[in-house]
Parts: sequence; structure tokens; C-alpha cells
Amino acid sequence: MTETIENLRDFNYFKLNTNKHVLVEYIWIDGTGERLRSKTKVYDTPIKSLDDVEWWTFDGSSTDQAITKFSEIYLKPVCMVRDPFRGDPHKFVLCETYKPDRKTPARFNFRWIAEKIMQEASDSDPWFGIEQEYFMLKRTGTTHLWPLGWPVGGFPYPQGRYYCSIGERNNFGRALSEAHQRACLYAGLKLSGINSEVAPSQWEFQIGIAHGIEAGDHLWLARYILERLGEEFGIDINYDPKPIQGDWNGTGAHCNFSTTKTRENGGYEYIKEFMLPLLEKNHQKMMLLYGLNNEARLTGKHETGEYNQFSWGDGSRGCSIRVPIITKELGKGYLEDRRPAANMDPYLVCSALVDATCMNGKNLMTLIEQFAESLKQL
Repeated sequence: MTETIENLRDFNYFKLNTNKHVLVEYIWIDGTGERLRSKTKVYDTPIKSLDDVEWWTFDGSSTDQAITKFSEIYLKPVCMVRDPFRGDPHKFVLCETYKPDRKTPARFNFRWIAEKIMQEASDSDPWFGIEQEYFMLKRTGTTHLWPLGWPVGGFPYPQGRYYCSIGERNNFGRALSEAHQRACLYAGLKLSGINSEVAPSQWEFQIGIAHGIEAGDHLWLARYILERLGEEFGIDINYDPKPIQGDWNGTGAHCNFSTTKTRENGGYEYIKEFMLPLLEKNHQKMMLLYGLNNEARLTGKHETGEYNQFSWGDGSRGCSIRVPIITKELGKGYLEDRRPAANMDPYLVCSALVDATCMNGKNLMTLIEQFAESLKQL
């Protein structure tokens, strides 16, 4: 990399040589709907499963999820993996957030409804593969951010040399991306690959094949690990759909999707004749769930379709839905939804895909209403 790596500290981590304690990092989505928070609880008993992990609380008024006079928010542990920073026996626990009655979901908790939809559609056995793109940014002072490896306030060579690139003049940030891959695999996440993307300092990691609710759980935990590593490298992780204006690719989270019927013989025809018409019918509704500011990215340029117009193609990356060539060749397989923005919530996107194609869209308005309610100011 052309810039000095800052804050690459080796406190990550002092080896905790004790058999008496297990450190559990509670992780949750905050009131932005895009960022994560976490805090540590020390246990002096073994942690073998989620049953061993207690509900906990936090100050929701400091995360934009509650008002000061009624600030307690509960954390409900829902997914546990190994802690790749502290090592065994320590744990990461992803949590849902609830108001004090322990029943009412807090702002931007959509996992509960996603899980309900996945359970109802379990006969369809939905599989997902999510391609999470992101930019690496460097900070100048306390406010200004600019892509890693770019001239400060200026621009590098045009796109074309950076996708899956090698070499110091083409590839910026491999050390962080590689560290992220290894940490996710150690944790037990279903991370299936990484690559540098079309714009310089833009990267991607892939989660999948993941089943049902697992896709959202593993993507959020992978995002958490990436941001934690960014602290060590002095690099900010950016998921904005169009962080740099001009002739530069936006940042998406393409969602590869299949069901039992698409994976069976005749699946390609099933996608064409049944799924695609349903996706077209529900296009406008689904776009409301696919990430904020997504219209800045979906312009019909830079490998995208248009925001307000549904389209699909065999092997095409200039449309809403790409049906991979291998799916056509085999007569079965999956489709790729290229519409979701990088800042999307995977619980919303995955449940919307399942609901639109397997349940005739009966829950889409509920998902939209839940999302709109979370966007309201407290």
C-alpha cells in the first residue's frame, strides 16, 4: 500500500491464560440500521451454547434506539461464534434488540420477522450467497475521509486496472481484506471468498451458501469483524451505495438466491416463467427495502440496472436480475439479485426475496411498514 498503516497495534491481543473466565462480546445493530455496537460480559462459567448466555441490557438513548427517560433496551442472544481476536474459549454473540417488555422489537430489529418468514417458507429451503462490497477510506484529521491509495483530494487512474488486481500500483488494502477472511473463517462464519473490486480501494467478501436466517446472521457478524480490523489498520469501512461521484462504480450487495424448485431439473424455466414475473411485479416495493440512497447507484451504468425499471438477462450485469450462464446451461441453479445496495439490511433483503417468490408477496407491506417506522425520529 502507498500509505503508512496507522494504529497497527499488537494488543490484539494479550493472551488471557485463564481457565476461569470466558469473555462474551454482545453485538447488536444500532439506531442507524447500518452500524453495529458491542460490549463485553465476563462469565466465570463455561459457555457451550446460547442457553448459557444471558439476556443483557444497554443504554438505548446512546445508540438512537430509546429516549433518555426510558432508555433500557434488552439484548437477546441469537447467534454465537468463536471470538477471532481473543481466541478460544471466548465468544461473539449477535443479539436482537427489544424494548423493556422483552416482546416489542427495538428500532431496526428486523431479524424477528425475517425468521418468521424463513420458517414459514422452510419447505422451499431458501439458500443465499451475498456479495458484500465496501470501500476502504483513510481519515485526514477528524472529519475528512478519502479512499485508501487515492491522492489526497484527487483521483487515481480510471477504472479498468483494479478488479481482481495485483501489484502495488493497482491494489490497495489487501492486508485488511486477507486478515478479514482469516478472522471470519476462524470464527466459523460461512465466508466463501474475497476479491478487489472495480474501483480502487473497493473490495468484496462473499457469505454463503447460507440457509435461511443464517445468511443475515453471518453477514452482520462479518461486517462487525471487518470494522474491528479496520480499527487496527486505521481504515474506515464505508458501505455507501455511491461514496464517490463520477465515473466510479457504486457499492452493492448482490444477493444470489435459490430454492428447492430452482435447484431441481427444470429450475431455469421455473425462474423464467414463475420467479421473474413475481420479482417484476413487486419491484417497486422491494426497492424500498434494498438500502437508502440506492437510486444514486442504480443508474443503468457501472454494471447496474435502473432504479425504477425491472430487467433481467442471461449472464448480464447491466440489469436488475442476472441469471448465471451456468444456470441456463444446467437447466437449474440460482439467480442473482443485483439491486441491493451495500448498506442494505440482509434480514430485509433475504426475507423480501423469499416472500416475493415463495409467498406471493404477502408480507412485503409489513416489511416496508416496519422499515419506515424504524426510519422515524424518536
